[in-house]
Amino acid sequence: MLNTFQQYLQQHTPISDEQFTQLSQQAAVRSYPKGRILTMPGDQTGIGYFVNQGLLRSYTADDKGREHIIQFAPENWWIGDRSSMYFNDTAAFFIDVVEDAEVVVLNRGFMEHAQEICPEFTRFHIHLLQNSIRHMQQRVSLLLGATAEDRYLAFIDLYPNVTLRVPQLMIASYLGITPESLSRVKKELARKNAGQ
Repeated sequence: MLNTFQQYLQQHTPISDEQFTQLSQQAAVRSYPKGRILTMPGDQTGIGYFVNQGLLRSYTADDKGREHIIQFAPENWWIGDRSSMYFNDTAAFFIDVVEDAEVVVLNRGFMEHAQEICPEFTRFHIHLLQNSIRHMQQRVSLLLGATAEDRYLAFIDLYPNVTLRVPQLMIASYLGITPESLSRVKKELARKNAGQ
């Protein structure tokens, strides 16, 4: 059941089959249906997820019930609430299932244990963290100063296979714009592309 995850890790790190067998004690494959909420604000689970199949997302909801999507996680992406996973705080975000999903559920100690049994894993873990920080910095920069069109183009670049898998309302939420603005952006891009 953990074969996909093992292949992924062994493509990116020198973890041996024996080391992975040790690590697998802190991981379990689970299948969840679309709509299932895996983490809620206030939870203290310390759990992270690696997506084998399907699609997850993390988001917040304001006092009017509007969702603000932080991240999508398609196949071969990691997702979790870092406050809960790394700092033992309560979760700040919702994580739910956008498409029926098969995920690897990782407990709080997974990354630390991986680095203990395979010191070279540390380089990969640092790369994951730095990449996450890089994407968040780019995201903040886009939200603060980029046009809706530039935000949408950056979304397509980051999530090329997600645009056809989620409702436009979710994309608009991620971009921080209204669905109507997203429709205008898409029409304008289609017009520009037709003129080339």
